[in-house]
Amino acid sequence: MTGQANRSLIGIVAWRIVIFAMLALVLEFGIVIIEYWSNDEDLAGFIITEETEQLASGIVATNDRLSFVMSPSLVERYTMRDDEGEGGIFVRVRTAAGAVLYSNCEEMCQRHFLPIEVNPPDLWQREIAPGKPLSVAGGRSFTVAGHEVFVELAVLRDPHNFVVGVLLHELRDHLIIPMPLMFGLVAGATILSVGAALKPVVAAAREADQIDPRAALQPLPTDGMPREVATLAQAVNRLLERVADLIQSQKIFSTSIAHEIRTPVAVVRMELERIADPRARKAEKDLDALTHMLEQLTSLAKLDVVDASAFRTLDLETIAGDSVAALAPYVFESGRTLEFVADPQTNPIRGVPALIENTISNLVGNAVKHTPKGTHITVRAAAPAVLEVTDTGPGFSQAPAQVLERGRIKSSDALGVGLRIVERIAELHQAQLVVDSERGKGTCVRIAFPEEELAQPAEDRAAAPARL
Repeated sequence: MTGQANRSLIGIVAWRIVIFAMLALVLEFGIVIIEYWSNDEDLAGFIITEETEQLASGIVATNDRLSFVMSPSLVERYTMRDDEGEGGIFVRVRTAAGAVLYSNCEEMCQRHFLPIEVNPPDLWQREIAPGKPLSVAGGRSFTVAGHEVFVELAVLRDPHNFVVGVLLHELRDHLIIPMPLMFGLVAGATILSVGAALKPVVAAAREADQIDPRAALQPLPTDGMPREVATLAQAVNRLLERVADLIQSQKIFSTSIAHEIRTPVAVVRMELERIADPRARKAEKDLDALTHMLEQLTSLAKLDVVDASAFRTLDLETIAGDSVAALAPYVFESGRTLEFVADPQTNPIRGVPALIENTISNLVGNAVKHTPKGTHITVRAAAPAVLEVTDTGPGFSQAPAQVLERGRIKSSDALGVGLRIVERIAELHQAQLVVDSERGKGTCVRIAFPEEELAQPAEDRAAAPARL
């Protein structure tokens, strides 16, 4: 079952900030609408303030004389009359001396505005009729060219939806402009903070990915981590310590039991050699197989404690040739033939000499064990840094992945410890192991090592292939 893909914490935080920001905008929008819609006095004040300010822009001073010019865009708006009772807007612009610069009303002006002989305060307003649509009157004083001018306005039943304009204006000034800016800054600061807090976590993840089970345990660093994440990292460190203790116990157990069993097996073999009976010879062969298995298990256990300092630069051609020479008597005695072929362009590798020799020994030994007499075995050191062991035996019908699965060779249902050792050695050397086998066409095991440059040029090394 495939789980959901892991999401970035920064992405999660950013998305939630966006969601809650939108929610906050909606709530604030509702609060502004409710607050202003329910307060007729404030709405009337905003209308008087905004509209008188627009009208005051038409006051002109020429040679110390004042006049009023209605803007063409406002002519229709401010010349409406309340002839049919559908609402209207009435305007009067006058000086402190009582001179009327502009008026679109007569009787209505006297009904709704202050007497012309009275100088009103800087700002005044009164309610003409309660409820909505709004019906209000009011005015403001302005100073133009040193003269005090009064702009008075009466709105009956809000014919131009001034209330909607006021609400939109307030939303723009107090919500639409400042809120996104504030949430943008909050989101930016939050994302930067989360990113900075996650840097130690990312660094710890890289170190965890590079943990070498062969080396001494290095706990994950927790410096700079948030407390909650540091608690998890500390728990992982404690878990690693317990796992390391368990692995060490298993290594000691595997090595010790192999060592302890070897001695009684040797004693039993000595006793069997004194018995002149065919069944004793068969028992000796079984003991030899058991001894070989113990040696393999011991080798496999030792691979988990290989010291990184044991790796050195090796000439693959030289070490492979020496190993083949040492194995030749055993192979020839078994009724098989052995050949070593070297490519002069083979590059050096970084490895442990004993493990490379063990690899060749196990692969050749497997070839001898699982092929009939007369089989030809070839060990090749090929360019750029490849070790191949090929035989002309019967081969396997299974795919290479099946051959290597859990160290078991399924064609014979036998535990392939030798092949498992080779696989582990390839892992330690960061090499790629491939088994190519086909029924009736033999088997080829190919190990491709990482290349490493040698100080000595490749052409200075021995060029001719050796044959045994």
